[in-house]
Amino acid sequence: MINFPFKNSILSTLIKQRIKKINRVKENPLESQNKVLQTLINKGKKTVFGIEHKFDKISNYENFKNLVPSRKYEELYPYIEQIRQGYENILWPGKTKMFAKSSGTTNAKSKFIPLTNNTLYNCHFKGGKDMIAIYLSNNPESKVFNGKGIMLAGSKEFNSNTSEGDLSALLLEKFPFWVNSHRIADMQTALMKDWNEKMNNITNQSIKKNITNLTGVPSWMLFLLKNVIKKTGANNISEVWPNLELYFHGGINFMPYKKQFNSLIPSLKMNYLEIYNASEGFFAIQDRKNANDMLLMLDYGIFYEFIERKNFDKKNEEYIKIDDVKTNVDYAMVISTTSGLWRYQIGDIIQFTSTNPHRIIIKGRTKNCINVFGEELMIHNSDQAIYEASLETNAKIVEYTIAPIFMNQSSGAHEWAIEFEKPPNEKNKFIEILDKKLKSINSDYDAKRSNNLIIDVPQIYEVNKGVFLKWLENKNKLGGQNKIQRLSETRIFIEEIKKLNS
Repeated sequence: MINFPFKNSILSTLIKQRIKKINRVKENPLESQNKVLQTLINKGKKTVFGIEHKFDKISNYENFKNLVPSRKYEELYPYIEQIRQGYENILWPGKTKMFAKSSGTTNAKSKFIPLTNNTLYNCHFKGGKDMIAIYLSNNPESKVFNGKGIMLAGSKEFNSNTSEGDLSALLLEKFPFWVNSHRIADMQTALMKDWNEKMNNITNQSIKKNITNLTGVPSWMLFLLKNVIKKTGANNISEVWPNLELYFHGGINFMPYKKQFNSLIPSLKMNYLEIYNASEGFFAIQDRKNANDMLLMLDYGIFYEFIERKNFDKKNEEYIKIDDVKTNVDYAMVISTTSGLWRYQIGDIIQFTSTNPHRIIIKGRTKNCINVFGEELMIHNSDQAIYEASLETNAKIVEYTIAPIFMNQSSGAHEWAIEFEKPPNEKNKFIEILDKKLKSINSDYDAKRSNNLIIDVPQIYEVNKGVFLKWLENKNKLGGQNKIQRLSETRIFIEEIKKLNS
């Protein structure tokens, strides 16, 4: 970063101002959300969507809920397609020219999430400033700005009317100069489509720099860190970048990767800060050191609604606002945003750890679970179990996926296809701990495992090194925000992995 004479005083002022506002929103969540909703409705009144749904008749939340149906992506897509064709004032005032391209996990069909300038600056960039402010507020002695940061981004492409690509790539190109002056690598490298070439270039550009912070999805950041160690011949990353102190991560649960990061970066001053920044919006930031939950940001132009997971996809779904949520209940999240995503079912499952203030953890996806035997297995369960099993058997995990094995119509087991960086000392012990942990944190799984009547002991299928990566390469999904599907109720994905493995 350019060394401005008054950099420290500018940052100090930024932190104090923003932390003050964050605290005010924490203390007045309902007021903040009601203000967001009113602003959204007023902005959307003269759009095609707003006219169709009688926004001029909406004066409160109940009107909004009654006049605007909640929608999944497929139901909102006809409006999005019109915007991509160049039509104005469809979901949001004016012309929307940017779309965050999201393909999810294994589904080949891409989603195109509209991204307006309003969302760009008042949500994503605001979140970026806040995560820095929160970190520096919690770590006043930080020297993170004395060096440079590595940001792993995806790629983008231009069509006749629009710019489409990974959210990270779209944000990167729009960053203010002071952010890009602090960042590695150069723009051409950062937006490369060829992921292997990109990683090599970032490695070469960064190994002799004073790197103090990292940002990116954990699986791809590990790929880079291992590349750096291989290139330099160092024993660990701390030998290459002794001033590295911070890693901003999100997108997937960090727990299965934590042991590898601790091994690669054996520094006592290293900090890990989780953020929840999706294509649809910047939602939450870890606001306490060493916490496992995140503060839901309620003044980013996003209006939140929630459906209890047990009622999701049922005819009489009951939607609630922020003031009615409870702790330890799984909720499907519904959002309305300044990009015109009206009552949009994002597909994420969250749980509140606190309602004063509103802090959350991500539990998984509405479509990414296994419930074929009534076990209600979610990513949060499997990540926690595999982390405990790895810890106790000295194993290191690269990737994994789980699918059911059907023994007859009413019983079966879970097959875990796992790529180990380091296999467990005792495979049977690993399975035993995995199973025991799942029983302790998931009562439905525990009940179905009783006497092996419905679900038998988990089965482990070891995947050769690089196979998951090869699958991503074959599907043209290397890099960016692409990730492996952890849980599936079908065997399509796991069989593709097993075929590649053999």
